[in-house]
Amino acid sequence: MKKINLAITGCLGRMGQQLIKSSKKNINFKLVTLTENVLINKKVNGIKLELNSEKAFKKIDIIIDFTVPNCTIEILEIAKKLKKRVVIGTTGFNKNQENLIKKYSKKIPILKAGNMSLGINLLVYLTEIASSSLGKNFLSKVFEIHHKHKKDYPSGTALMIGKGIADGKKKNFYSLYGKKFLNKKTFPYGKKINFNSIRKGEIIGEHEVQFSSGKEIITLNHEAFDRALYSEGALTAAKWLINKKPGLYSMRDLMNFK
Repeated sequence: MKKINLAITGCLGRMGQQLIKSSKKNINFKLVTLTENVLINKKVNGIKLELNSEKAFKKIDIIIDFTVPNCTIEILEIAKKLKKRVVIGTTGFNKNQENLIKKYSKKIPILKAGNMSLGINLLVYLTEIASSSLGKNFLSKVFEIHHKHKKDYPSGTALMIGKGIADGKKKNFYSLYGKKFLNKKTFPYGKKINFNSIRKGEIIGEHEVQFSSGKEIITLNHEAFDRALYSEGALTAAKWLINKKPGLYSMRDLMNFK
């Protein structure tokens, strides 16, 4: 089988480095291009680092992007010109940027996920089912913990879970978005979905959603203890996306959830 030529953006970041390790072990991929948004004169895995450009992406089949929102949009503009597929693991997009991603997906296949873990995507799916089944008598809230280096909060994964709650209720997520807290020991339920984010140590990721009626509490949670699960999930997504038509896809599509 012909190998898929791969580009990894943000290659010196935590996920970039993990993706390099995982791609070396994956027989489906050939790592061709590594980029950063600042020119650095060095080689990683025998590959010279480049800036994001048409030249850098010309000979690849697919880009896996874990950078920052502005950088992702720049990469999508280049990918659109070259008709390249993109897997997006970047989080923290604003509404305008989300709309731009939808626009680009009309021209190229894009798979976007706030979390590439198969387990997390199952958690979001179960959250949606729980939210739909439990009804109006249950209030909900989302709790997450990440390493001290993570800047955005709530995490992209926490927002995915929040959207799962809203989808279960057939409501617009932004209309149910409540308060966000940082490093609080406790935080309240509300009529809207409240979020609490803890940033400490080198924790890879813990996420929890609770539903309470005041008489009982239902808890769904997920704990990650190996960063490789994210990179391996991204590579699974990339292999899946390689034969898809233009469109905006998610891990839910990959996992064939209804």
